[in-house]
Amino acid sequence: MKLVTTAALGVYALCALLPDRACTQVPTQAPVQLPGGLTPEQALELLRTNPQLAAIFRQRIQQSGLTPDQIRARLAAAGYPPNMLDAYLGQGGGGGSGDAGAAPSGQEVAAIQALGFGMLDGRAPPRPLDTGFVRVAGASVQADSLASGNYVFGVDVFRRSTTQFLPILSGPVPLDYRLGPGDQLVLIITGEVERAYTLPVERQGFILIPQVGQVFVANLTLERVRDVLYDRLGHIYSKLTRSPTAAIRFDLTVASVRANQISVVGEVRQPGAYQISALGTALTALYAAGGVTERANMRQIDIRRLGRPVATLDLYDYLLRGDTRNDIRLETGDVVFVPLHGRRVQLTGAVLRPAIYELKEGETLVDLVRAAGGFRANALLERVAVHRILPAGQRKPGPLPRAALDVALTVAPSEEHATSGQIGQDPKAEGSPGDIVVPALPLENGDSVVVDSIGPLTSGLFVAIAGMVKKPGRYPWQQGMTLRDLVTLARGPTVGAYLKEAEIARLPADPSRGQLTQTLRTPIDSTYLFERDAAGRYIGPPGLPFPGPGAPEVPLQPYDNVLILRQPDFALPRTVYLGGEVRFPGTYTLQSKDDRLRDLLDRAGGLTPQAYANGIRFYRPVAGAGRLGIDLPKVLKDRGHRDNMLLAAGDSIDIPAYEPTVRVEGSVNSPGSVTYVQGQGLDYYLNAAGGVSYRGDKGRTFVLQPNGNVRAVHKRGLLFGTSKPTPEPGAVVVVPVRDGSARSDVGTVLAGLAQVVGALTTVIVVIVTH
Repeated sequence: MKLVTTAALGVYALCALLPDRACTQVPTQAPVQLPGGLTPEQALELLRTNPQLAAIFRQRIQQSGLTPDQIRARLAAAGYPPNMLDAYLGQGGGGGSGDAGAAPSGQEVAAIQALGFGMLDGRAPPRPLDTGFVRVAGASVQADSLASGNYVFGVDVFRRSTTQFLPILSGPVPLDYRLGPGDQLVLIITGEVERAYTLPVERQGFILIPQVGQVFVANLTLERVRDVLYDRLGHIYSKLTRSPTAAIRFDLTVASVRANQISVVGEVRQPGAYQISALGTALTALYAAGGVTERANMRQIDIRRLGRPVATLDLYDYLLRGDTRNDIRLETGDVVFVPLHGRRVQLTGAVLRPAIYELKEGETLVDLVRAAGGFRANALLERVAVHRILPAGQRKPGPLPRAALDVALTVAPSEEHATSGQIGQDPKAEGSPGDIVVPALPLENGDSVVVDSIGPLTSGLFVAIAGMVKKPGRYPWQQGMTLRDLVTLARGPTVGAYLKEAEIARLPADPSRGQLTQTLRTPIDSTYLFERDAAGRYIGPPGLPFPGPGAPEVPLQPYDNVLILRQPDFALPRTVYLGGEVRFPGTYTLQSKDDRLRDLLDRAGGLTPQAYANGIRFYRPVAGAGRLGIDLPKVLKDRGHRDNMLLAAGDSIDIPAYEPTVRVEGSVNSPGSVTYVQGQGLDYYLNAAGGVSYRGDKGRTFVLQPNGNVRAVHKRGLLFGTSKPTPEPGAVVVVPVRDGSARSDVGTVLAGLAQVVGALTTVIVVIVTH
């Protein structure tokens, strides 16, 4: 455990209460700079008299983003009791036996500092990661920055709240684990003698067993200690042997491992001395120190023991391949040193993991692409660009002191064995390129490598197809592409396509004359069709010989626009509906484009005796035409009448039965149906409905005749009077409401009359009074 003076703990706690940057973090041996020239003793006094410190400690632990189990594991790894901070873990943390409102003890302050919760500088620890952000050098970086390669690969691996590099503190130890002072052993003797002992390894390296005495175990493996105990215990217990049937047996295990004091220095977030488990490795130490900085060399992390290097850790071995062979177990006094980075190169574009990578001596462009996981499927596998910072003596005037190198890539045949310069690709469809050969180009510090992506369709050579095909649009042009290939990509012609010739619009040979395109007609035939049965025979409208004579293949040029024409007289069947009082109502298919209303009635067997021809309802949904007014009696007498309409797809025709009523609606006193009386005019039906109301505008009355025609009242002037339509059986008479201006005039007149009446009343009253 760290030895921290009481006064120093007061300094640490005081720094937690002060504003940002109030205290400066310096090495442990140097004094902490306090504002106002406070001494450590004065800081301790402030600690004892400030009741807010416990609440601040609890807030710092909650803001760390760690779970209670993670807090306990880190405490144990640092050599503190796992439950030391339970009083500050909040609800669900297990609770502690101490008073959560009391001032923290000295050991609790030291444990808080050992966990790296920013107690020395007064700053809050990193908050949990937000969705779409990661922590890089203590700052939030959006995920799109990672996708573009603007971050140092591997720098954030130790900073994520879900990442744990802590060793297992309970359970069996590895076979090569060597015991030392601070380990706790458990010896259990069974059989004719039942004994159990907890045996700490003392500072001198021995354990003390009752009735046996001291047994030296330092630097011995657990298996070697068992051999020693067979000899020493055998002198006390004569029946204790190695035989499986021995009357007395024993078992020796490690209950808990010791804590080692190690140092982590260099380019780490929190350099200093740490107590970690004896099972801890260099990765454990880096995690305890908060991870590496952006300036760190992740390819050559030195582990030094007794002043000499004992191992070198390359984090890329672990991050890229999961290789931890050089992640050795640390011992007391070991130093983990992270130097400044060496040669770094940025790789962006169409690779699986764009980032800034560090290259070791001898590594080239091949190693860089491999570290990035290889190329993406949309990579333009022809060349890559290397942007290099020019030396000071070679720079020319201008804002960009860089040179661009064009590096060509080649495709190796798939049957060849991959060489050191080939970047393997995932298996693809037949005919796709095999491995990509990347040249072993040496890279320099600061280089930026860009792998281009295949651009959108509009950025390359293309051809287009329109008209009577199932999937019109633009398609990539390839050398040797034919019209048949393009029609196949468009999923073939649709029904009604003109399969004798197609039109191709092509860029002119000399566009300087103002010509945009030149068109040409090329023959095609039924072999372009897709619709075939199981025997390969054509399925479609009649009239096309199949198979065709075999039209010649037509090569296409870039930017050709192909038009598959429509058959001039082709049309799919069209239907109309005829219902009501006809002999054979139903949905009929038109026989020709010249079919008319009278033809349809003849096919339906004519009208029934109950049919009311003048009440025909003819609806046409095409172009929103709605109901059409048709004079059917005249159509029945004369096929050449203008109302003998040409029929269109979707027409709906209904012939109602005779209806001897006239309906009166709108601004009348008694709206409703009135019995039709032959020879009676409009006024008769208005009077039968109670007459026009005071709100009605009789001069704008109109009649909706049963055949759909609308007739309105017309004023012919003073000499000719008014023309009024005569309602027919089934007609509807509508009297509209007077418009707003008329109503306003009436209101004005009534208001004036009221004022006049009021004035007259006043005059009368005055006369009577006098």
